[in-house]
Amino acid sequence: MSEIYIDPNLYTTKPEAEGRLPKEMAVYELLEELQIPFTRIDHEAAETIEACHGVDALLGIEMCKNLFLCNAQKTKFYLLMMPGAKQFKTKELSKQINSARLSFAAPEFMEEFLNITPGAVSVLGLMNDKDNRVQLLMDEAIAANTYIGCHPCVNTSSLKLRTEDILKKLLPSINHTPVFVQL
Repeated sequence: MSEIYIDPNLYTTKPEAEGRLPKEMAVYELLEELQIPFTRIDHEAAETIEACHGVDALLGIEMCKNLFLCNAQKTKFYLLMMPGAKQFKTKELSKQINSARLSFAAPEFMEEFLNITPGAVSVLGLMNDKDNRVQLLMDEAIAANTYIGCHPCVNTSSLKLRTEDILKKLLPSINHTPVFVQL
């Protein structure tokens, strides 16, 4: 896999709106409103966790792996946040949340519920889940980290946020409560 281009500059303010999608700008507006500081880096589209290794190095973090999952009946949807290097084992998670046969949810559900597309899945997409259709599942290892790395609903920028700000400011403000799991 070829390396993606990464702007080496670190930013602590929102970008100019020109050339940016409204859903990305909405993330920065919410972070400002909640007084959540961030460090931002811009880069070419990062489709996978592997493509984010250079981003990790510049931000001094490990980007989260974010998986959008559903049950077999497609009646329950989950956003799983886990360390990027960890392997995902469906059976382990299914047992912890009492759900049989978890699988990856279709991109249409991701777009409908979170207003994001594959490759840009992020805890920040939950701000668009006004009907609480998606349950946040957070690996305890993520919650134990000082910082979380994630995309601002697009995969051409990445943010470094304090985990405490996600848990104590962001999630309460958007009416989402995480369920902590061990993977």
